[in-house]
Amino acid sequence: MPERLIFEYSSEGKKGYSLPEMDVPVESVEKFIGNRHLRKNLPELPEASEIEVVRHFTHLSQENFSIDSHFYPLGSCTMKYNPKINEDVARFPGFTNIHPLQPEGLSQGSLQMMYELEQCLAEISGLSRISLQPAAGAQGEMTGMLMIRAYHKAMGSPRKKVIIPDSAHGTNPASAVLSGYEVVEVKSDNAGRVDLEDLKRVADAECAAFMLTNPNTLGLFEKNILQISNILKEHGILLYLDGANLNAMLGLCRPGDMGFDVVHFNLHKTFSTPHGGGGPGSGPVGVKEALVPFLPVPVIEKKDECFYLNYDISKSIGKVQGFYGNFGVMVKAYAYIRTLGAEGLKEVSENAILNANYMKKRLEGYFALPYKVGCMHEFVLSGSEQKKAGVSTKDIAKRLLDYGFHPPTVYFPLIVDEALMIEPTETETKEVLDKFCDVMIAIAKESKENPDIVKSAPHTTPVTRLDEAKAAKELDLRWKKATGD
Repeated sequence: MPERLIFEYSSEGKKGYSLPEMDVPVESVEKFIGNRHLRKNLPELPEASEIEVVRHFTHLSQENFSIDSHFYPLGSCTMKYNPKINEDVARFPGFTNIHPLQPEGLSQGSLQMMYELEQCLAEISGLSRISLQPAAGAQGEMTGMLMIRAYHKAMGSPRKKVIIPDSAHGTNPASAVLSGYEVVEVKSDNAGRVDLEDLKRVADAECAAFMLTNPNTLGLFEKNILQISNILKEHGILLYLDGANLNAMLGLCRPGDMGFDVVHFNLHKTFSTPHGGGGPGSGPVGVKEALVPFLPVPVIEKKDECFYLNYDISKSIGKVQGFYGNFGVMVKAYAYIRTLGAEGLKEVSENAILNANYMKKRLEGYFALPYKVGCMHEFVLSGSEQKKAGVSTKDIAKRLLDYGFHPPTVYFPLIVDEALMIEPTETETKEVLDKFCDVMIAIAKESKENPDIVKSAPHTTPVTRLDEAKAAKELDLRWKKATGD
């Protein structure tokens, strides 16, 4: 039975709090604010007891999907389980009680942690220096693009265009445009990777950078990456890595060794923090030596065993985030990296790749598989066969809810018809992967034998199929008291 609204528990006179008597003089609020800023009527808030409030929100939480209770096969989002010890470390009093305006002399432990995190990320990526400032992957992207623009300007021309693949994340063109560039699209070849001939066609001296995700959003490694890098170098074009899928390469290969000049990391995806509504992000940016002078200020330096913030960088693009970034996320990432070590991080990627290929093999006979080669950490199916029976990919996603699974990413990447992008991550057991595959196979069979049950799903959730277009256009979240009419 669906949980009731908190207003439906309400009745006049109920209270869920007890406050002590005031021990200071009471003043009228009008004295400080003025009547014109005060409400004419009291807000219609629910009146409920403490236990009703606790039970209400506990019940609501149990109706949600969460990574602690469900498998999240969300492609390109890396919604993996994160060890709770990292949350514990982030709550150490020395970290939680610090203030960003605290003097450097009283912040040595935190500065050391950030400095060492930078060193870890530089080693993992094969880059020279890292800025921890950006607070999200998209902000990291824009920071990288602004550094690229500053670099080309210092070289005599800011250039006008940025090359982006047709399979890219939507934030890539957005970051390029916000940084003042025109976007030029490069096509994918029949194997789902960058079409080298099309890249040669669009690459010229007007292009500032090529923004590339590797592995790409199809879960395929760009095996021609060294050729791509050489094509770009002929025109002085910088190579930028969208690090959304970096969890497929940890300990196996390094972006810097492939020719990438700029890389943004998602600490909240690759290096342990609840992602997607579960907490803040963090999008550090790493660069090769030529771009170090353009890093945001401040950068953390070390001298005579002391750590300090250096603002004296003449070519810096300036600050991109208040203070020094999302500090708590950095702590979790540092704890994750130090706990696993080099071998553990490598195992993360190996297990993610193994899990994805295992699932792909189990499902390929029941769904269309646009690209049949081995994948990295994620793979993309197509619901094109089910569509012939009138069952859409959205219907499949809704039907998964009836079986207790959160659906994967759907309709992305855009170059795959009826796309289902599945990323099992390294944290799930074979039993969970098999259960999900069994359900997907059952839905594929239902789509042939009883398509109506799939097209009308979900049936068991607190709220069944909604008219999404109407809900978006006629949004009404106001609570109305029952009138008895």
